[in-house]
Amino acid sequence: MKKLLVIGVALTTLLAVSACTRTQQTAAIGAGAGAIVGGVTTGTVQGAAIGAAVGGVAGALVGQVAGQPERCYYRAADGRLYIDRCPQG
Repeated sequence: MKKLLVIGVALTTLLAVSACTRTQQTAAIGAGAGAIVGGVTTGTVQGAAIGAAVGGVAGALVGQVAGQPERCYYRAADGRLYIDRCPQG
C-alpha cells in the first residue's frame, strides 16, 4: 500500500507541475514531497495528508519569493507589507 501511495502522489505531482505558474509548481512539488515523506514515515494516509499540507504551504511561500527576483519586502508606516525593487548598491 505504501508503494502505491508514493507512486500515485509522485505521478500526480508531476502532472500538476507541468501546467502551473512558478508558485503553483513549488506548492505542488512541496505537497508531493511532503506527502511522500509523511506517508513513508508514518505508513498512514493521515501522515501523507499532513505532509502534503505542510509541504504545499512551504512550497507556495518559496515560490512567491523565488518568482520575484530583485524584489524586497518592505513595511509601510501603517504596518502593511509591500514588495518593491531592492535598492541597488
